[in-house]
Amino acid sequence: MDGNGRWAKKRAMPRALGHQRGVEAVRRLVRALEPTNLDCLTLYAFSSENWKRSEDEVDDLMNLMRKFIKSDLAEFVANGVKLKIIGDWRGLAPDIVAMLEDALEQTAGGTQTLAVALNYGSQNEIARAAAKAAEKGEITPDTISAELDTADLPPLDLLIRTSGEIRLSNFLLWQSAYAEMLFVDTLWPDFKPEHLSQALQDFAQRERRYGGR
Repeated sequence: MDGNGRWAKKRAMPRALGHQRGVEAVRRLVRALEPTNLDCLTLYAFSSENWKRSEDEVDDLMNLMRKFIKSDLAEFVANGVKLKIIGDWRGLAPDIVAMLEDALEQTAGGTQTLAVALNYGSQNEIARAAAKAAEKGEITPDTISAELDTADLPPLDLLIRTSGEIRLSNFLLWQSAYAEMLFVDTLWPDFKPEHLSQALQDFAQRERRYGGR
């Protein structure tokens, strides 16, 4: 979900407002999930590298997270959205961890999954998974996959990056091995359900060969 800061800068607004509009884009997308029949939508909300940002910006992002959970949790439950958190989210502030634990419990019965990457870095995830696999025995692609944060999620089919950047930025590196990728110029606050629909139409026209001919 890239481009919040640039969206605000283009409008001579503070970065915090760009992040607020980014949260509104998340809300629009989650509300549009049901008719898509997607099993899972994963959003990269806060990376392990985002701690390098200014203290004020990090505080703004954490406060937005608190507000979003409080304001939208009931709607998640009502709409059958199951929350899943990937990354080292237990390293966040204790009150946020408690809120997330409650949200995970309340949404456990949902039929469509919203996975949110918090304090997440894919290289760290792979290293943790490999270490766990080694503790249990042989290290293979299958044993590493079984220990990833996403082990209980469907395989990654389509990865979308907004804002015109063409890189993965340490997101789902292992899971992206055979995923289709789509890089769009739209800044995240302007990303709407119709953009997702267009992306899914584009995905449906691609031929996936998984290394075959």
